[in-house]
Amino acid sequence: MENNKITVYCDGGSRGNPGPAAIGVYIPQLKKEYSKFLGNTTNNEAEYSAAIFALKKIKQLIGNKKAEKINIELISDSEFLIKQLNGEYKIKEKTLVPFFIEIWNLKQDYKEVKFIHAPREENKEADILVNKELDIQESRLF
Repeated sequence: MENNKITVYCDGGSRGNPGPAAIGVYIPQLKKEYSKFLGNTTNNEAEYSAAIFALKKIKQLIGNKKAEKINIELISDSEFLIKQLNGEYKIKEKTLVPFFIEIWNLKQDYKEVKFIHAPREENKEADILVNKELDIQESRLF
């Protein structure tokens, strides 16, 4: 955690929209990766869920006191998510408002949170985690 910064890569995805969905979160500095099956939801809700999970998990891992001094760079390949979180896109889907509010509240736990868009190839670890989780769930059905 050089200069009090943690970078976290997150991704959410659904197969079908809505459909079976999962999240993937990769935190290189802490050498942690997570995936979680969400059940049936939309792609956008999965993207938001990944960001929420990431912010909660970092705080859980480093503790409240350290969180207050940490700058977070949350990286996602979802331009939609990042532009909404940065205030560039309005939230038109009412179902996303509670997700946005939760992220806004979680931001307060940190010194600063930056939301950064990256191309999919720069977010491949999180993307792999999502797809691995969806593959596991799919295999359980058959």
